[in-house]
Parts: sequence; structure tokens; C-alpha cells
Amino acid sequence: MVFRKLPGVSASGMGLRLSQKFVFLLFLSGLVTLCFGALFFLPDSVRLKRIFLSKTEIQPVTVGSGSENDVREHLKRHKDLEHPRGMTSAKGETGTKPKSQSRKPPVSHETTEERLAGGKALEELNLSRSKTESASEKTTSTHHGATSDTFNFKKFQRCLLKPPLGRDTGKPADPQTNERRDKVKEMMKFAWDNYKLYAWGKNELRPLTKDGHIGNMFGGLRGASIIDSLDTLYIMGLIEEYNDAKEWVQNSLDLNSNGEASLFEVNIRYVGGLLSAYYLTGEELFKNKAMELGEKLLPAFNTPTGIPRGVINLGSSGTSWSWGWASAGSSILAEFGTLHLEFVHLSELSNNPIYTEKVMNIRKLLNKIEKPHGLYPNFLSPVSGNWVQHHVSIGGLGDSFYEYLIKSYLMSDKTDENAKMMYYSALEAIEANLVQKSPGGLTYLAEWRGGILDHKMGHLACFSGGMIGIGADDGAQEKRQHYLDLAAEITHTCHESYTRSTTKLGPEAFRFDSGAEATATRLSDRYYILRPEVIESYMYMWRLTHDPKYREWGWEAVEALEQHCRVESGFSGIRDVYTMTVSQDNMQQSFFLSETLKYLYLLFSDDDLLALDDWVFNTEAHPLPIIRKSCLDDGATQDQTVSE
Repeated sequence: MVFRKLPGVSASGMGLRLSQKFVFLLFLSGLVTLCFGALFFLPDSVRLKRIFLSKTEIQPVTVGSGSENDVREHLKRHKDLEHPRGMTSAKGETGTKPKSQSRKPPVSHETTEERLAGGKALEELNLSRSKTESASEKTTSTHHGATSDTFNFKKFQRCLLKPPLGRDTGKPADPQTNERRDKVKEMMKFAWDNYKLYAWGKNELRPLTKDGHIGNMFGGLRGASIIDSLDTLYIMGLIEEYNDAKEWVQNSLDLNSNGEASLFEVNIRYVGGLLSAYYLTGEELFKNKAMELGEKLLPAFNTPTGIPRGVINLGSSGTSWSWGWASAGSSILAEFGTLHLEFVHLSELSNNPIYTEKVMNIRKLLNKIEKPHGLYPNFLSPVSGNWVQHHVSIGGLGDSFYEYLIKSYLMSDKTDENAKMMYYSALEAIEANLVQKSPGGLTYLAEWRGGILDHKMGHLACFSGGMIGIGADDGAQEKRQHYLDLAAEITHTCHESYTRSTTKLGPEAFRFDSGAEATATRLSDRYYILRPEVIESYMYMWRLTHDPKYREWGWEAVEALEQHCRVESGFSGIRDVYTMTVSQDNMQQSFFLSETLKYLYLLFSDDDLLALDDWVFNTEAHPLPIIRKSCLDDGATQDQTVSE
């Protein structure tokens, strides 16, 4: 008996009256309850909590600090996750990997509530499948079970205002411009041929060591450079190379991996690349692969809020967790905010609303919660639905969220009024809080940290010139010219970051303080990894204004790439843009093939090649068509009438 261990209590236990025993037991039980209950208020990473609580009750566990270097090492246009933009170390083969990639991020096991949500999502998907299968019995089936009531490619083609490849594949009439376009095509063929020779089937080419790189960003998926290149090869007329890529997809792209993948990167590169390849060619192979992969991404949304976590196991478990470096187990604005374009098209192709529902739920939550000064911070808890910290950036961690707002509006044939409202409200807050003018007259976008401005602009933020430009015409009448002027000013600033370097290539980040303007003041910001954002804005501003300076700026970039980044067996990033003694980083990024060279080719092509009236580009530069619902519905009615 416990009373035997209490001083002053007889061995018989009769030293206490019955009422005293009752009071003592009541006190003891209350103390135990209080101590055990306190466990629920401990951080998830505390070992004592993990001892007493089952794994299925533990919320996301994260590892590592959210230092600025770790963050930058994980996002490319926010987009870096294994390295400053994607998959590989900008510091080259000898560089140190980020902490979160030197060891496997711990799995944040799902709660019972989340597992139930996952079961519900699976039921919804299976129900949709059964409906599709039932419909297929009544309609004419197409390749691999796709049915006529899911998507009709011929109807889609009729709804385009112009042929995707233009009247003459976008060939410009001006001989000099055409010569420059041919040069970009030659650069693409050179990069592709060396990838095929030394790294075929791997994710990226290492041109100095003449081998391939796989990395761990794609959960065991391979061929990132192949998927990223499909549409670039096709629009450039490199048909033999395109056919090689298509054959690899058909025979070697294995989606049955069981690895840990970045939801964001798999979506923008693989899903986006396969979708664009389908819309350009009509090859059912690409559509089926995209839908199969899209289905594997759905479990990432099985959180209490529906905000997806950043990492997902592509295998049967579908387990998801947050990046180890992300603050307090949070999800990243530019990751969960960069799914809308691809997921809407997945619903369009599959006739399954679940994909659109998932991304619309994200919007609903963002519209409900308070935004500091109208701004969207970069970190959001997928458990509570609250902001984790007030760091706002139009560059890394935030960028493509804003891009996808205006592009969602444009892709909806300007019917998505909610996206339009969110975009212009955000742009107003950005102008009020982040847009700055340097003493030398350069317009730039600072970062916002809890009300304090950091006068730094990243290369990733240079996409914003193009973004603000394509959204200018749909703003308030009195602000349309202002938006176009703002877009031109930001693009000019980003061009200055190139011209003020020795190599005429831009640094990873540049500052506007301590007398510096549009130059990198830290050694860690001086590298260039073949990024596309500045050239992206040149392309958009050319199409919007036809100011010849944008083509001249693009040609300057081509010359700099040829001089400093082209090596014997491909293209490589460089470690310091401020020295002529170039040191390459030994990595030909897949986005160089998908974005940088594609945007250069479009810059020197006529406007009817992938006309902006018909197409929007995802954040990996994969073109996705504008969805004209009225046209598609009318086409369906006409086809039904003909068949009757």
C-alpha cells in the first residue's frame, strides 16, 4: 500500500480517517492529471512528449534552424529546396549541402483526424474513378481508359485563338533577330546533346565531371531535365530530340517510387512539364502520366487545415511532413501557393473536381486569416492555419504565390474574380510597404521582417517585372499605365544588377544600403546558377511594349552565358559574377533548359509563338492553356448535336 511509505502513518493504514484518505486521494489524482495534461503543452520535439504520446498523435516535427542561408539553399524563385533553386549545390561539387539535406527530414506522422481526412479524400477519388469507369462503358474510350466526357483534345484546339506554334513557328522577319533566335536554339541543342551523352535518365548534367546528378528532391523520380525540356524541344522544332524524350517518358519514367519528394518541385517540373507536353502535342501518354502523378500528391493535403506540407512520400504510404528548416513545422507560402494552375488543369483533364477543391480550400483559408498590413507572410502552420512569423518577400519563399494569383485569373479566361481581388489587394500592399526607390533612382522590392525593411532584392524577385506587366491591363483604369511603368522600372533595376557585374550576369541577391546599389555586398550572394527570372521579365516586357531594348538586354545575357557559363560539355553556373577568373559550379540546372533558354527563344520570336492570348506559363515556364469554359461547353453541345 502507498500509505506505508508515508511518514506518520501506521502500517495498518488506520492512521488516517476515511475523510482524510478521500482528500489525499483526490489531491494525488489531481496532481497526476495535471502533470500528464501538461505534456500536451510541450513542443512536439520534446522527447518526454514522444514517450507518452503515440506516433499517430504527434504533430509535425522539424529539424534544424531556419537560418537565412538554409532558406536560400532550399528555394528557387522561392523554388530552392535542395540547393539555391532546386536540386543542386550552387557552390558546386565541393560545396556543403544544407543541414536539412545532410540527413533525412523526420516524418511528421499524421493525426487520427488527418488519417480520416485522407480516407475521405481517397473515397472521393475512388468515387470519381468509378463514375469515370461507368461513363466509359457508355462512351467511346480513348487511349488508356480516358473517356470522351473527361477531355476532348480537338475541342480544346478549336478554342485556341491562334495555333500554338504561330503561323511560321514564330520565325521573325528581321534577319538579325532570327539569327539570334537560331543561336539560342543551338545553345539548347548543345545543352541537350551533352545531357543525353553524359547524364541520360539522371535529373541533371554535371558538365565538368561529365556525369549525372540525381539528388533527393523528387522522391526517386528520374529524368527531371527530360521532363523540363519536352516543351522547349518541341517549340524549337528539335523534333528528333523531342522524340527521344518522349520515348524515355514512355519506357523509363517510373512513377512508382517510394521516396521523399518536394511537393512543389514535383508539381511545377513533372506535373507542369507533362501537362504542357500534352496540350502542345495531344499525346495521351503525357496526360496519363500527369494524372497518375497528380493523384500521388493528394495525401500532402491531409492536414487539419488542408494546407499541404512541403514533403511527401510518393509511395503507398503518402506520408507528408514539413521541411526541417521551416519555422515551427510550417508550410511555405510559395510552395502551397504554387499549385493552382496545375491542379485546375488536372481537374479539367480528369473531370475530377478534387484537385480544384484542394487548391480552392487554400484560398478560402488565406481569405479568412488576418494579413499584417495586407501582406502575406512566408510561413503558415498547416495545423493551426496561423502565420508562424512575419517575414514577407517577393523573392525566395513568397514569389510564385503572387505570380499564380494573376495567372489563375488570366488562365480562367478572366472569370476567377477571387484570384483577381487577391492579386490586386496584395499588389497594393506590396506598393505601400515594399516598393522602394534608391538614392540613384532605382526601383526595387525590399523584404519585410516584422515591420522592419531589409533593403535586399533577390534574383528570384526579378520575375516580378513580368508579373506586374502582364497584370497591368486588368487593373483599375487609372492605374494601368502606372503598373506598366512600375514593371519597367523593376525590370530596369534587375538589368542593372547584370550590367554592374564584371561578367554581365546577375548575382543571387543584391542590396541597396551602405552606399551599394544593385550589387551583391556579401560573398555568399555573388553566384549565378543559370537563373531565368531577369530574362523572363525581358520576354514579357518585350511582348507588352515592343521596346527594342529588351531584346538587346536579352542578347547581352546570351553573350555572357556563352562567354562565362558554356564549357566543353554543357553549361554551368558560376560562383562569382564579379570576377573574370570564372569558377564553375559543375551543374547544368534543369530549369536552364525549361526556362532560361525558352524565354530567350520566345524573346527573339514573333508574338504568336505561344501567344499570351492563349497561354500562361507556370513558374517553371511550362505553358498551360487558358481555359475557355464557354467555348468548351459550346463545343460539347455541337458535337452532341452532330452525333445525334
